[in-house]
Amino acid sequence: MGKASGPLLVSPQPISFLSGVDPDSGIIVEKGHPLNGQCISGKVLVFPYGKGSTVGSYVLYALSRNGHAPLAIVNAEAEAIIATGAIISKIPMIDRIDVPITMLKNGTRVTVDGDLGELEYEGELASP
Repeated sequence: MGKASGPLLVSPQPISFLSGVDPDSGIIVEKGHPLNGQCISGKVLVFPYGKGSTVGSYVLYALSRNGHAPLAIVNAEAEAIIATGAIISKIPMIDRIDVPITMLKNGTRVTVDGDLGELEYEGELASP
């Protein structure tokens, strides 16, 4: 659903939106997470899958209402918590793309087309 373009922010680890992302700032606050301290706002957020409580869907919604949501979400495999949060927040989301998410590089500009389930990217991919 929907389409968005922007720079990638890639996590090799799952993300928990409940207590892992500050809904008032969009900053990842989960201690020990590879993206700890980084802001997801204005980025196409890539991560394998979500983890944690069903309240994570509401945190995505709060991020959207506060203007700090990611532009789009790309998962290796979507699960219900993240998909529900993306739907209610009108955040374009896709999963099971044609390249491993480990080949996507931070900062690469991409377009996520949630209606077609496609990811278009500019530039080179990282080596597998």
